[in-house]
Amino acid sequence: MTNLPHNIKKFLAVLGVVALASSCSSSNSRTASVPQARQPNVIFILADDLGYSELGAYGNTFNETPNLDKLAAEGVRFTSAYAAAPVCSPYRAALMVGQYPARIGITDYLRPDAAGHLDTAYVTLAEMFQQNGYKTGIVGKWHLSGYLNHKAPEETLPDKHGFDEVLISENRGIANGTYFHPYHFNREVAKKLPGDKEYLTDRQNVEAVEFIERNKEKPFFLYLSHYGVHTQLHGKPALVDKFRKKPGAGTSAPSKENPDNDPYKKYPSDYWAPKNNPHLAAQLYSIDEGVGMIMEKLKSLGLDKNTIVIFTSDNGGESNVTSNAPLRAGKSTLYEGGVREPLIVWNPSRFAQGAVVQEPVVNFDFYPTLLETIGAKNTAQKFDGLSFAKLLKTPGASLPARNFYWHYPLAEPHFLGGRSAGSIRKGDWKLIEFFDKDKEQLYNLKEDIGEQNDLAKKYPEKVKELQKDLAAWRTQVGAKI
Repeated sequence: MTNLPHNIKKFLAVLGVVALASSCSSSNSRTASVPQARQPNVIFILADDLGYSELGAYGNTFNETPNLDKLAAEGVRFTSAYAAAPVCSPYRAALMVGQYPARIGITDYLRPDAAGHLDTAYVTLAEMFQQNGYKTGIVGKWHLSGYLNHKAPEETLPDKHGFDEVLISENRGIANGTYFHPYHFNREVAKKLPGDKEYLTDRQNVEAVEFIERNKEKPFFLYLSHYGVHTQLHGKPALVDKFRKKPGAGTSAPSKENPDNDPYKKYPSDYWAPKNNPHLAAQLYSIDEGVGMIMEKLKSLGLDKNTIVIFTSDNGGESNVTSNAPLRAGKSTLYEGGVREPLIVWNPSRFAQGAVVQEPVVNFDFYPTLLETIGAKNTAQKFDGLSFAKLLKTPGASLPARNFYWHYPLAEPHFLGGRSAGSIRKGDWKLIEFFDKDKEQLYNLKEDIGEQNDLAKKYPEKVKELQKDLAAWRTQVGAKI
C-alpha cells in the first residue's frame, strides 16, 4: 500500500482502527472458541479489456505491475487461458453460468436498452457460493442486463443473481464515460474518498478491502470487476505523467472535446496513444495497487493462507491503444489477441508456487473448478466447462482432450474491426470461419502463435474436418447465426 496517495492511506488507516475497536468489543462479549477449519475465501479480480501482454509477468517492460507479478511468482500462471468470447457480456455470462455463450444466448455485448439479459433461472457462480454458506459481493461492472434508465423493458442486476452486496456497479450504460466522480454509469453513487477528485479504480479498491473487513468471520466470494482499462482510457494525472516520462511512451493529441487538455476531463493528451499508452499504464498501475491493498488486508487479518486470489481479463486489449503481440489483433476478433488472456491463480498453501501451466483452459471452467475447490456438489445447470483444479496442484498434468469453440455472429462488423465469425481450436489447429464472406482461415498455433501463415489452401482436408466439428457443435448448443 506504500504507493497509494497519502489521503487514501490515512482513510484506510482510520477504517482499520474502527474495525479493530469493533473486533475487540465483540471478542470481550463472548467466550473465546477454538478456530474451526473453514472453506477458502475466493477473490476473483477481473480487468476489463486487458490484453495478454500487459503484465510484467507476461513480458511487458513498459507497464508496471509489481503486485500482480509477485502474485504470479508465488502462484500459478497460465499461458493458454481463453475467454469464451472476444467482447465482455458473453464472457461474463459464461463465467457466471459455466456454459458456452452460444448455449446461454448472449453472444455480443448487451446494449443499454437491451431486452435480453442473463436469465434468473440459472444458478450463478455467486448463488452457488451462497448455497454453500458464503457471503457474496460484487464491486464494479456487471454488464449482463439492459437498464431501466435506458428504457430496457426490465433489468436483472447482480442482486437478482446471488450477490449479497452490490457496490459501485452500473445502472446505466458504461461506454465513453469518465473515471472520476461523479460516475456516469451510476449517478446515485456518492463520493466517499478524501480529496477533490475521487478516482473510480481507487474507490473500487477501497470498497473491496472494506468488504473483506466486514466479512472476515465467514467464507466470502468477492468479485472485483474493474471498469478499467476499458476505453476511453483515463488515468490519474500524476501517474500518467510518471509513464509519459518513460522511454518509448506513446503520444496522441487531446480530443477536440477537451481543447484545454484538462487532465481531469475526458480525452486528454495521450489517451489515444497506439502503443505504450501512458493512460493505460496508469490505470493498470491503479488496479495493481488494489491487488497490493487486498493482499495486505488478507495478511493483516490472517486470511491469506485460506484465500484463493484469481486475476484475469474478459477479452483482448483494444488494438487502437495497445499491442497484444505476439498475438494477432485484439478485442472483437477471434484471433488469439482477442480471446487469449492473462490468468494468475494464487494460494501457496493449496497450490503450486511459481508454476506455469500451458494446458488450455477457458473462463467457463472457473465454475466447476471453484465448485471442486470448495468441496461442493453441483446442483446447478449442466456445465460446458471442466474443472482444472488438478492443474493448480500439478501444473504439468493434463485435462481430458477437448475442442474449444467460439461463436460470434454480427449483423455488421464491430467498430473495432471484428467480423461475424466462428472458430474452433482442436489440439494445435485453429480454424476461423467468417460468416460474412464465407471464408476460412487455418492456423497451427504451435508453429504460428501470431496466426500469420494461413494454411487453409495447403490443408483442405483439415479445414473440412474442423468445419464439420464446428457445425456439429453449433447444432448441439443451439447456436444461431
